Amino acid sequence: MAINLQKGQRISLEKSNGNKLESVCVGINWGAIEKKGLFGFGVTKEAVDLDASCALFDESKRLIDVIYFGNLKSKDGSVKHSGDDLTGDLNGNDGIDNEVITVNLPGLPASVTYVAFMLNSFRGQDFGTIPFASIRIYEGTPTRVNEVFATYDIAHSKDFAGHVAMVMGVFYKKNGDWKFNAIGEPTRDRKLEETVKTVTNNYL
Repeated sequence: MAINLQKGQRISLEKSNGNKLESVCVGINWGAIEKKGLFGFGVTKEAVDLDASCALFDESKRLIDVIYFGNLKSKDGSVKHSGDDLTGDLNGNDGIDNEVITVNLPGLPASVTYVAFMLNSFRGQDFGTIPFASIRIYEGTPTRVNEVFATYDIAHSKDFAGHVAMVMGVFYKKNGDWKFNAIGEPTRDRKLEETVKTVTNNYL
């Protein structure tokens, strides 16, 4: 059974049978903004363009690589991005991830100690207006889910209102084993470069 993560929770990246996760997918799913029509009649949908990204750091918190819609694969190929989703779920939650970042944990360079995941609103759409947004950590590929390991609801909190960037969480290596810190914190950043700096300064 998948773990329902809470903000600040730290867990080991192990499957239900105790084996370590190797090919790990972090999938992000979000909805379109609903707006009432003229004089309150009807509902219109506004497409939401969120951008999931991933940054790799070494033990000294030095930035090694950033994977995002403009750079879909890490230099060594161990981290891959599924591509940019420009709309979100216009017809309601279909349960399918809009963007997926795949991490081959054994394939990461030995120097990588932190793998941070961020979410930015490309058009500056307020997180507080998005009806749902969640992440799930699972074993598989962007098109095949073998086993969902953990889920994390990152939308239903008043803390996100007025923000367009957030730090979702961080994989970190401790004594040779990979763990996950569910951060779920909004930031005041406007651009990805700023969010990466916030991660470096506050969340590693």
